[in-house]
Amino acid sequence: MKYRLGVDVGGTNTDAVILTNDNHVVAHTKSHTTTDIQSGIARSIQQVLQTSNIDGNQLDVAMLGTTQCTNAIVERKNLISVGVIRLGYPATLSLPPFTEWTADLVTALHPLAATLHGGNEFDGRPISPFDPAEVKNLLKKWAGKVDSLAVIGVFSPVNDQQEQAVAKLSHQLYGDDFPVSCSSAIGSLGLIERENATILNSALNQVMNKTANGFINSLQQAGIVNATPYLCQNDGTLMSIEYARKHPILTIGSGPTNSIRGAAYLSSLKNAIVLDIGGTTADLGALVNGFPRESSVAVEVGGIRTNFRMPDILSVGLGGGSIVRQSADGKVTVGPDSVGYQIEERAVCFGGDTVTATDIAVRLGLATVGDPELVKQKVSLELAQQAGQQIKETLEESIDSVKTEAGDADLLLVGGGAIIAPQQLTGVGHIFRDPLGAVANAIGASIAQIGGEYERLYAYDQIHRKEALNDAEEKAAVQAVQAGADPATTKLMAVEETPIAYAPGNSHKVKVKVVGEIQR
Repeated sequence: MKYRLGVDVGGTNTDAVILTNDNHVVAHTKSHTTTDIQSGIARSIQQVLQTSNIDGNQLDVAMLGTTQCTNAIVERKNLISVGVIRLGYPATLSLPPFTEWTADLVTALHPLAATLHGGNEFDGRPISPFDPAEVKNLLKKWAGKVDSLAVIGVFSPVNDQQEQAVAKLSHQLYGDDFPVSCSSAIGSLGLIERENATILNSALNQVMNKTANGFINSLQQAGIVNATPYLCQNDGTLMSIEYARKHPILTIGSGPTNSIRGAAYLSSLKNAIVLDIGGTTADLGALVNGFPRESSVAVEVGGIRTNFRMPDILSVGLGGGSIVRQSADGKVTVGPDSVGYQIEERAVCFGGDTVTATDIAVRLGLATVGDPELVKQKVSLELAQQAGQQIKETLEESIDSVKTEAGDADLLLVGGGAIIAPQQLTGVGHIFRDPLGAVANAIGASIAQIGGEYERLYAYDQIHRKEALNDAEEKAAVQAVQAGADPATTKLMAVEETPIAYAPGNSHKVKVKVVGEIQR
């Protein structure tokens, strides 16, 4: 029998599960995330193999969900220098690249930027003639000064030929392995947000290579040599390692989406609100038709506005390791700071001296973690009740923020810190809990399919609507296959049509999502 492995690296814990190919959970484990990430992944894989008593050769697929790219942007670490080539001269000169970027992030990228001739109108007509010689001269000037390129053409999602021409010239001069990101494969129609996402994607090349290589090495160390590795995308689907190396930004937000998908599997529900409480944060999202609801507005990543596909996630600073404090006037606060992966050393229930949200849950009888007697001695019932009320109110406000309609909603409660949640919450009809909820993120990673998405502006006066939808579906299917999907299994999951009132020709923005099974 063949099995699949799912690993999810969070800020506090690294979870691993082994499932049969018909999605039955065989074994699971949870260990603390390590500073170097790879050793924590390797330890979790070793533990879950020992627990399951399964030989590594029996695993044929391995999936990883990771926050490494998110952390690199937020912390401004391990980012490489980027050369930004915008095709849109002279129409876009009034708003140059890196407008509204924070100075520290720009400094971290050591960027060079230029706006060249090219770009398109919304209907594909050129803004100015594309000049290959101009591109070659710039590339020769930048040789040895940048580690990656971000190529952004005005309305390139409508016509990406100019971006592809720049990429071809770049590889001719810099080598086939030189990282080049084309915006048409990264973001949506809006120029600045798409440009920002493409620049970040280029800057993350080194981080993704280190993450991918670390995962592969961890598998090999555990004797898992036959498993094809995949990384989780932020829409609840998977992509191959090679696809991830070219599109590292698509891993951002994959942690919460894994939890949402895992919660859907455990509850068998298609529509609900998912609350994933970890050691540091609580992430909330909506489950719609079995997949995470996608954000419909520009999303900030590390303080930078982007428009690539991102889940509609609300994160609050509340988790199992959140530190509880009482001020001189008696006011009690919970978080947003946390002891994180040090909870077993610092929490009162484990013999430490820091009162955490987990200690509050133990004092109130919601959990039996560690030594309840230690908590009883050091945490007063009054403090616990006030902190418990603060936790309850924070969760209720967050749930209300995620709702899109009035009335009580079903809540899927998962995550290792779920023990801090009260038994009842205002605005919630039924709370679904599962013994495997603590590793829902790793389960979500292991059951995911391969996904592809395509977005374009179509003028229905020039192309029939049905023909336009078919074209978008075909392009999305190509994306899914490039990410590792079996072409025979791809199927349409979602279609969004948005009329563009200011554009002539009865123009509509069409976005299509396709998923398929893993290519074996």
